Amino acid sequence: MKRSPIAVFSEWADLDKDYGMEKNHKASVENMLTFSTKKRTPFSFIDVGCGNGWVVRSIAKNPLCTAAEGVDGSKKMIEKAKSIDPFLSYSHADVMQWTPKNKVDLVHSMEVFYYLENPKKLIKQIYTDWLNEGGRLIIGLDFYFENTISHSWSDDCGISNMKLFKETEWCTFFEAAGFQSIENWRYGARENWAGTLIVTGVK
Repeated sequence: MKRSPIAVFSEWADLDKDYGMEKNHKASVENMLTFSTKKRTPFSFIDVGCGNGWVVRSIAKNPLCTAAEGVDGSKKMIEKAKSIDPFLSYSHADVMQWTPKNKVDLVHSMEVFYYLENPKKLIKQIYTDWLNEGGRLIIGLDFYFENTISHSWSDDCGISNMKLFKETEWCTFFEAAGFQSIENWRYGARENWAGTLIVTGVK
């Protein structure tokens, strides 16, 4: 029987599978963060679906980062993040219902948005309620239509509610929210793997 993403990832936290997720996604995330911080100006940061907080801990070391926080729907993942580093800010919340106390300059997410019931709605909410003017949203996705090897993941992992969209559809979600300077590319493509789809835009 398929379970919700929160239930599966909470179990993964107990099994330390989150460290494998970090290893597998590290190169794509580094590509996204390098692109997002290339202006060399101070920025504040939120990681959506932060898991054990590894991206937040990494970006917090950037001397230009003025504030970094993470939010995740899995209570166990947030507990783990706080246990690894109790000094950074982590929130356990439904990201569809959560709003940061202060708007930020950069919102990042890796392998999260297709688990949401309405990713288009969250993209709009981030544009309206999370980002400062000139702020950037950047997301990474391995589960998308053109990456055909990923189509079986819902069955393979026993996870319900995985939304399969085309690359152009993800870009359209950014456009509908009001984002400008929208860019998309695939990182790490190889045989039988279309690469991580990265989509970004500026408010």
